[in-house]
Amino acid sequence: MNEPYFQLPLFTNLLILLVAARIFGELFARIKQPAMIGEIIAGIILGPSILNLIHRTEDIKVISELGIFFLVILAGLEINIDDILKSMKGRGVIISILAFFIPIFSGIAVGTYFDQDIMTTVFIGLCVAITALPVSVRILMDLKKINSEVGQKIISIAIFDDVLALSILGVLLNIKDTDKSIASILKASSISLLKLVVFVSLLTFVYIVIKKIVRKGNYIQESLDQLVRFLKGKEPLFGLLFVFILLFSTVTENLGLHFIVGTFFASMLISDTLIGKENLKAIETSTGSMAMGFLAPIFFASIGLEFKMSAIDHVGLLLAVIAVSYVSKIVGGYLGGRIAGLNGQVSLTLGIGLNARGIMELVIANIAYRNGLIGTEIFSILVIMGVLTTVTTPFLLNRAFKRIG
Repeated sequence: MNEPYFQLPLFTNLLILLVAARIFGELFARIKQPAMIGEIIAGIILGPSILNLIHRTEDIKVISELGIFFLVILAGLEINIDDILKSMKGRGVIISILAFFIPIFSGIAVGTYFDQDIMTTVFIGLCVAITALPVSVRILMDLKKINSEVGQKIISIAIFDDVLALSILGVLLNIKDTDKSIASILKASSISLLKLVVFVSLLTFVYIVIKKIVRKGNYIQESLDQLVRFLKGKEPLFGLLFVFILLFSTVTENLGLHFIVGTFFASMLISDTLIGKENLKAIETSTGSMAMGFLAPIFFASIGLEFKMSAIDHVGLLLAVIAVSYVSKIVGGYLGGRIAGLNGQVSLTLGIGLNARGIMELVIANIAYRNGLIGTEIFSILVIMGVLTTVTTPFLLNRAFKRIG
């Protein structure tokens, strides 16, 4: 039974949440930890777990969805589709495959061992398998290893794993209303995969058209610049690019996939070769200001509002998820690296560098929770796992890089 609490007005809730999230985020940033961890802790303190001051209302949920939308755009803008295609060539794809499938099957094994239902089990595997690209990029930048050969390999593998995870997410959300029998799941999965193929075909067509236009010159950039000069409204470039992204989001929603699948892939299509470096920087600045200044802190604080330590009855399950998240990702990266012909220390560094779950894992866990695919206990366990792997990865990766020399 929920404890009674006084419901504050929406904007009062937002004010308290935002101020607390920014303060705790700043404190964590000053000790060289991701700000999002401080923002989650702010939500835990203000929510039912401790002070019981703020609960996650429908209004806060809507703002959190916008936070997810903007965060996924930022992640997509950091990715170049050409980099994904490059990572899939030669032996590099072996690392990407093992670094994803060893963790996902390990997570599924944990869920099965602890008698979780099939959907919960698969989501545990998915959250264990993902690597948070934005967090990996930030860690490598802080360590000044972003342009190193190992750093670039970590990024390309993280891109591959994020794309694969979001594609699987789209399929899982499409089968959530089945009766969970094998026949129903197979039928729904087949339909979902067909829808995904339709979307990927559309994406491939747009990508090919863009590449052909770009090869002929800066036609798109010049046309965009002319249109921006013609339009009199404020921030026309920002609006035009968001219309492009929302078109893809709408397509995936109408196909029964989650909107972030379309959002993520559409953002990846936007590159400096397409719209120009200055235009891309302007988009990243505008999106980043809106996301990191307001929407993302509210989203991460709202995760804290939903987090309930008291809901975790199975301590063994918590410890197993944490252990398997570390071991399976590091082992997957290490084995992939060794098979790809890298030496042991470099392979170990790859595995450690892929271990931070951070933003993307929390987004997926949140979507699963909001859709009723996982319960409060599993959600809280996945939040703890995401936070722990994100906090410890910079320290472990720094030591691994020092051993490489």
